[in-house]
Amino acid sequence: MSYAAQAYARTSQTTASPREIEAQALLKAARQLQEVQANWNGPDRSMYKALLFNRRLWTIFMSAMEAEDNPNPLDIRQNIANIGVFVMKQTIEMQMDPDPAKLKSLIDINCHIAAGLSGRS
Repeated sequence: MSYAAQAYARTSQTTASPREIEAQALLKAARQLQEVQANWNGPDRSMYKALLFNRRLWTIFMSAMEAEDNPNPLDIRQNIANIGVFVMKQTIEMQMDPDPAKLKSLIDINCHIAAGLSGRS
């Protein structure tokens, strides 16, 4: 099991609701990406680590949307999967041509979805 999946599993054993756990994981990923953006030194270990955490998190979300037993309506599942594809493309673009400005969309997506999950949108 990947590090992000293990962290997600450990976190899910707390008393928070699954939606709140997902929101907290998204905010953690956003904070890591913001830290890279704020302290930009070019592509470095922290950038790759933050991108990896975010990519693994979104891989979990995308896999959950494909599960046959997922209770969400098909349109919601498709929308989350589409956002996940965008996140993956942005991550690849960032790795191929690093630029701190490219992190903004990833940070914004994570923050907005976390707010929606927490009922703060």
